[in-house]
Amino acid sequence: MTDALSVVSQLRDLASEPQNREAIVQDQGCLPGLVLFLDHKNPEVLFATLQTLRYLAEFSPNIPNMKNELGMMVSLENLMESKGMSVDITNLAQEVYEILSARANPIPRTAQQERRKKSQFFINSSNNKAKSVTLHIQGLDSTTQRGLCEEALLKVKGVISFTFQMASRRCTVRIRSDLPTESLASAIAATKVLSAQQVVKNESGEEVLIPLNPCGVKVQENSALPDYLPEEESPERGVDRAISRTTAKEDSSGSWLNSAASFLSKTFYW
Repeated sequence: MTDALSVVSQLRDLASEPQNREAIVQDQGCLPGLVLFLDHKNPEVLFATLQTLRYLAEFSPNIPNMKNELGMMVSLENLMESKGMSVDITNLAQEVYEILSARANPIPRTAQQERRKKSQFFINSSNNKAKSVTLHIQGLDSTTQRGLCEEALLKVKGVISFTFQMASRRCTVRIRSDLPTESLASAIAATKVLSAQQVVKNESGEEVLIPLNPCGVKVQENSALPDYLPEEESPERGVDRAISRTTAKEDSSGSWLNSAASFLSKTFYW
């Protein structure tokens, strides 16, 4: 059964990928639903919601829509002023509020708040949630090179699965959220014949390749091969999909994002 925490956690993981942020805010159900979650009684739901909003605000064209969303700023102010909330929640609410309001004179922070500021938002970096990374792999021209790439990726601790699109020299890798992308590049570079760049979408929606520096990145290897096999090669028609989901596949009822938006917009009580 779908619940608030699982939905907002999935949405947060989607929002952590830059190419998804515009689509989430443009969806008619997601943003209003996130505002509703700002009044949730569960601190975990509140924190995950604020993390999601913080990710979405990283895409600057989203800010006007987020700021003008009914109830957004009022709910953030309420969290900032709440006496019963944890420091993590009030700090993050204040950070999102300041970004959306573009305050010239931010609300002063205490020394303790400043010390916690850098770590609070990325507190989920140590959890077991997965994220997807798309790589463009130079040298991925044959089944031999593909085999080398598979062996390299299977050795990296934190890799969950991967899918190849050989025609475009792409590999989509699902990894733990706390695994640096550079670790993948380092493992691939160790083959001596392959190199990797990350594929992301810029603010105009165009795909760009980001160089990854594999030098000096320590790769933590699996002590034994994991008990799973790499996924089959995926069809090319899925490559340009705007939303890159980290879990849950599409079913006959529609995309996961639509299901999440529907849940968010219809859930007015907890």
